[in-house]
Amino acid sequence: MTDPRSAYRESAARGASAVGQVVLLYEQMVEDLRRALRAIEANQVEERTNAINHAMVVVSHLQNSLNFEVGGDVAPRLERFYIMAREKFLEAQFQSSKEILNEQLALLLDLRDAWIEVDRATTAQAKVPTSTSTEPVPSVPAGAPRPAGEWNA
Repeated sequence: MTDPRSAYRESAARGASAVGQVVLLYEQMVEDLRRALRAIEANQVEERTNAINHAMVVVSHLQNSLNFEVGGDVAPRLERFYIMAREKFLEAQFQSSKEILNEQLALLLDLRDAWIEVDRATTAQAKVPTSTSTEPVPSVPAGAPRPAGEWNA
C-alpha cells in the first residue's frame, strides 16, 4: 500500500521545474528538522536521529548537485552553506539541541523562500514570449543545484 503523502510528494516532484525541485528538497529538510524537534520534545532518540540523518542526506544531495561551471559566486556560497548545515546538524544530533535545530530551520526557511521567488521569476519569464531575443530562457539560475532524475528524498 502506498503512503498518500509519499505519492503526493512524488507527483509534485515530477511536475516541478528544476528550481521547484530544489524548493521541494528544502521543504523536505524543513520537515525533517521539525520532526527532529518534536522527537527531542518527546525524548525519542531514534526518531530524532532518523530525522536529522535524512536532512543530512538531502543537504548532501543538494551540495553534490551544485553547478560550479556556470554558478559564478553562487555555487561556492551554497556549498559553504551546505557544509555548515551538515556540521550544525551533527552538532544538534550530539547535543540533542533544539536551539541549533531552530537556528538551522530559520536559515532553511529563508533560503527556501528565496528559491520560491526564483522559481516564480523563472516561471514567469518562461511564459512571456520575447520577440527581441532568440536565446532560450534558462530554467535554472546559475550555480543552482541540478535536478537528479529519479532521486527520492
